[in-house]
Amino acid sequence: MTRTRFALLAAGLLLCGPLSGQETDFDLAAQRSESQDVRPVPGHAVDHGGLPLNPVPHSLVRGEGRLDVSGGVRLRGEGTRFAADLGFLPLARKGVALSVEFGAKAAARCGVKPLSGAYALRIDGSGIALTGYDERGAFYAVQTLRQIAESPAAAGGLPFVEIADYPDLPTRGVVEGFYGTPWPHAVRLSLIDFYGRFKMNSYLYGPKDDPYHSSPDWRLPYPESEARQIRELVEACRRNYVDFVWAIHPGQDIRWNEEDYRNLVRKFEWMYDLGVRAFAIFFDDISGDGTDPGRQTELLNRLDADFVRAKGDVAPLVVCPTDYSRLWANPTPQGSLAIYGRTLDPSVRVFWTGDVVCSDLTPETLAWVDSRIGRPAFYWWNYPVTDYARHILMQGPVYGLDTTLTTDDLCGFVSNPMEHGEASKLALYGVADYTWNTAAYNPIDNWERGLAELVPEAREAYRTFAIHSCDTETGYRRDESWETETFRIADYTPGQAAALREEFERVVAAPGVLEERCANRELLAELRPWLAEFRKLGERGLRTLDLIACYETGDDAAFWCGYVRNRMSAADRSAYEAHKSGTMKLQPFYEQAMDDMAAGFFTRLTGDRPASARGIGSFPTLATTQSRLMLDHDPGTFYTSGRAQQAGDWIGVDLGTLREVSEVTILQGRNSTDDVDYFDHARLEYSADGRTWHPLLDDLRRQYVIEWCGEPVGARYVRLLRLDSPRTNWAAVRSFEVNPVRAERLGFRVEAADAERALYAFDRDPGTSFRSDGRLAFEVPDGVREYVLLLDLPGEGGLRVRQFAADGSVLSEMAVGEPFFRLALADGAASVALEGPAEVFEIIAR
Repeated sequence: MTRTRFALLAAGLLLCGPLSGQETDFDLAAQRSESQDVRPVPGHAVDHGGLPLNPVPHSLVRGEGRLDVSGGVRLRGEGTRFAADLGFLPLARKGVALSVEFGAKAAARCGVKPLSGAYALRIDGSGIALTGYDERGAFYAVQTLRQIAESPAAAGGLPFVEIADYPDLPTRGVVEGFYGTPWPHAVRLSLIDFYGRFKMNSYLYGPKDDPYHSSPDWRLPYPESEARQIRELVEACRRNYVDFVWAIHPGQDIRWNEEDYRNLVRKFEWMYDLGVRAFAIFFDDISGDGTDPGRQTELLNRLDADFVRAKGDVAPLVVCPTDYSRLWANPTPQGSLAIYGRTLDPSVRVFWTGDVVCSDLTPETLAWVDSRIGRPAFYWWNYPVTDYARHILMQGPVYGLDTTLTTDDLCGFVSNPMEHGEASKLALYGVADYTWNTAAYNPIDNWERGLAELVPEAREAYRTFAIHSCDTETGYRRDESWETETFRIADYTPGQAAALREEFERVVAAPGVLEERCANRELLAELRPWLAEFRKLGERGLRTLDLIACYETGDDAAFWCGYVRNRMSAADRSAYEAHKSGTMKLQPFYEQAMDDMAAGFFTRLTGDRPASARGIGSFPTLATTQSRLMLDHDPGTFYTSGRAQQAGDWIGVDLGTLREVSEVTILQGRNSTDDVDYFDHARLEYSADGRTWHPLLDDLRRQYVIEWCGEPVGARYVRLLRLDSPRTNWAAVRSFEVNPVRAERLGFRVEAADAERALYAFDRDPGTSFRSDGRLAFEVPDGVREYVLLLDLPGEGGLRVRQFAADGSVLSEMAVGEPFFRLALADGAASVALEGPAEVFEIIAR
C-alpha cells in the first residue's frame, strides 16, 4: 500500500540502481508532502482502580462485592462452545455459574445494542452472565472476562461489575501492507491471537513483497507449503472471530482482457479453496494501463456479480484505489475517485490514507473523499509502518485520530504496522481501543496500559525505551521524550543536569533489564538491535555530562582527552544510523553539547570562533541532526528536507559570526544527474544580519552543482533560495561549503599522501579532521612560537614529532602519547613533521 516506501526511501532507490518490478516508471515526484509538525501527545494517565480494560468499555459500573471463583466455574447455556477460550478459569461441576448466551432475543432481554460484536457482562453474587448480540459478541464478552480475571482487581475474587459494550466501527483491524520482509508465520499467528484478544475483527493479508500477491506472480497458485500456512491463518482467524481478507495486487501488469480476468477469478477460486471468504484488490503504487479507474470499476463490478454474489458466502469486496491520497488525487468530476463514486457497486468498500500517505485522521479528509466516492471511506492508517524509515522502531502512543467520527464518516479502520510484528503490538493495542470506543479514546492512558500489558515483567524498562523511540525524524513525525528536559551547556542548572543524568542512567540500564526479564522472546529479538544502540546512546549521554563538568574546570588536556573518547567513530555512527532512538532530544543533546564544547574550547585556545557552520532554513528538519549531512565534507551523504518544497523555501548555513566570504560550493540533490529532489530555480544569497539579503548568483536553473567565487563579502549567513517553480519534490543537499580550505590560502606548504584532506588539520574547525597513517609535514610561518596539536591517537603504535631546520637537519624529535599536545618550537625550526598514525583535528599556531 504505502507510497511511504517511495516517499522517504527514494534515496536508496535512486542511488542503488534501477527500480524493480512494479516500481518501474513510478512517479517519485508526487510523494513528498508528509507534515513536519510535531504535536504533543494528548490525554492523561487514569487510575483504573486495578481494572485496566482494553478496549475501554462504553459503560462499566463496579459494585461493592466480589465473586469467589477459586472453586471453579460451571458452564451454562452456550458456555461449552467457548470452553477453549475460558481456560483462564478452572472448570468444576459444582462451581460458580457462568452462563453464555448470544442471539438477537437474548441480547434484547439484556439490553445489548443490536450490533455485531456488542455484548453485556455481569458479575454479581449469583455468578457470571455473558450475553452477545451474536457469537462474536459472546466471544468479546469472554475476552473482557479474561482481562478482569487477570487484573489486579481480581485479587481475592472477581469484582462485581456490569458492562454494556459495543464497537463504534464495524471493521477494525490490521493490513499487512508494508514493503519489506513479510511477517514470519509464527508472528502472524501471534498477532491474530492478539487481534481477537482486543476485539479487532479484520486482518487484510497484502504484504507487498509476497510474490504471489503482486506482479507478476499473482496469476500463479501458492506453493503447497505456503498454501498450508494460509489455511492455518484462516483457521486462526476463525478461532479469534477475525475476518481474514486476502488481497491481490495485480495492477502493474494486468491486461484488461478476458484472459487476465479469468486468471484473477481462478486465483480467487484457489484462495476460496484454502478457506478465504473475503477479498481485496489493491491498485496502489502502480503506473501504466492498470491505473485506469473505469477499467478498475468494471473489473470490480464484474467480480462482485460473478464471484462474490455467486458464491453467497463471500464478504463484499474491498479496493485500494490508485488515488488513495488527497496529495495526488484528481479532485474534479473526471477524477478517479469521482468515477468510483458514479460507477462502483455500493457494496465495495474503498480505502483512503488521508491528505497524504502518512497523515492524521480528520473529519475534513473524510468529507473530501466521501463526497467523491459516494460512501464512507475505509481508512488505511500508515502507522506504525516504517518502510519509509527502517532505522526507526515506532513505540510511541497512538494519536492524531479525531474522536468525533462515526460510521457516517468512515466504514472501517485498519492500521498498517511495521515489518516488526511483535513490536507493532503496542500501537495496535491503541488502534483496538480507538476503533472500539472512539469518543473515549485517551492516547496517553492507552499507551501506559499497553506497556503494562505487553511487558508486565519489565514495564519500566520497556517504557524507558519506548518513550525515546517514537519519532521518525522526517515524514510523519511523532512526539518523543516528552518527559525529558535537555539543555545547552551555556544555560542550565544543577537540577537539570542531575535529572538528565538519572534519565541517561535509566537508558543504560533498560536493555539489560529487558534482556533478562522480557518473557516475549520474539519481541526481544526484534528490539535487540535497537536496544544495543540505545544502551550506547545512554553511555554517550553520561560521558557528555561528565565532560561538561571537565570542560568547565578549564583543564584543557583532560577535556580534550575526554572529548575524543566520547566522539562517535564512523562505525559507531553507522550502527546508530541503522537502529536509531532518542532522535528528538537525547542524541541532539549529545551532538549539540559536543559541538558547543568543541567551539568553546577552540575559542579558549585561540581567542577566535571556529570556522564551522550549522544548517538553517525553512525546513524543520534543518533543526535536527540531519543537517550535519550536508556539512560533513562527504558528498556521499545528504540532507533531505522531509517535506515538499514550497514557494519561499530556502536552505542555508549560519557561520556563527561575520566573516569574509569569497567562495561557496553547493551540491544539490542526491546525485548530480537525474535526481528529482532539488531547487530547479534558485538564487544564491548572503546576509550579514539574517534580514537583508544580497544576491551572489541569480536565476539558477536546473543546476545541481552551484559554485561562486569572487571578491570577499561580509556575511554571517549564506542561503540557496527557491524561486518560482512548479516542482513540489523534496529538497536534498549533499554539500554546502563556504570558504572551503584551500592550500593557496594557508600561506605555507603542507605535505601528505592525501594533501587535500590534510588541509582539514588547518581549517580552524575542530569538528573536522584528517586521518594520517604515515607522514604529515608543514612549513612554519614567521612569528609562530608553538603549536597546539588536537589529536586522537590509536591504541597501538606511536606518533613522533620532528622539527627540521631550513637545511633539512633534525632539530628535535619526541614521542607524543596524549591527544592534547603543546609543541614548543626549537630555535630555527622551519618545518614540522608528524610521523605515525593519528587523527589530526586541528594544528593551532600560536
